[in-house]
Amino acid sequence: MGSYVMAGGLRTYYEQWGSAGEPVILLHGGGVTADTWQAQGPALAARYRVLAPERRGHGRTPDVAGPVSYAAMADDTAAFAEALDLGPARVVGWSDGAAVGLHLALRRPDLVGRLVVIGAAITRDGDTPAARALIDDPAGHDMLAGWFRPLYAPLSPDGPDHFDTVFAKLLAMWAGGSGLTMADLAAITAPTLVMQGDDDGVRPAHSAEMAAALPDAQLAVVPGTSHALPVEKPDLVNGLLMDFLAERQPPKLLGMSGETITSGW
Repeated sequence: MGSYVMAGGLRTYYEQWGSAGEPVILLHGGGVTADTWQAQGPALAARYRVLAPERRGHGRTPDVAGPVSYAAMADDTAAFAEALDLGPARVVGWSDGAAVGLHLALRRPDLVGRLVVIGAAITRDGDTPAARALIDDPAGHDMLAGWFRPLYAPLSPDGPDHFDTVFAKLLAMWAGGSGLTMADLAAITAPTLVMQGDDDGVRPAHSAEMAAALPDAQLAVVPGTSHALPVEKPDLVNGLLMDFLAERQPPKLLGMSGETITSGW
């Protein structure tokens, strides 16, 4: 069910599944919408109140004047959580949403009880060469625009012609990286699950380095999946999420070569 809330002066659209239980905030990737969580929202709603806000310039939430940054979107997310009295919440971020979740955990630790980061490279050297080319090469820009424009045009309150403005802002943000370093992660107090596909645009070694830098983290590298692992293997991802968010040992932790480290699921 979709609704709007005024959060820090931004009329923010969000999807919600379930109305009972502790809150889970799902943060979508860059250039997409809350609809990407359709495989997770209903499943998590069996235990939680699940909310997926659309960030500034995405989906049904309007753009804001000036450049966009992960830190600003983390502040928007904090305002969203406060507007709906959600904190502390369990926060699950995918791609850009994972970077936003990391910034949120650093800036507002009171709002993040547990954190999941899916497919996140916090520095540009964490991207694979193919992923870097999407950001650095004009042909990559054309490919990204071809993916994201059809999602933006029918939904944005700013109208389809505003896409080029938003896309230019996103490209500038992506080119600059997340604004975080591995050293920054040491200050995150929330228990964290770092997850990615073994054929992601993020190097598995980078995710392993992130997990090692976080004070309380676990790593899951899911074999046979890409950057779209929540869509490609929803049952496996949902199982990992449900157990981690419930503060149980994840049912299956997968190593960098795909071997099972811990089983019982």
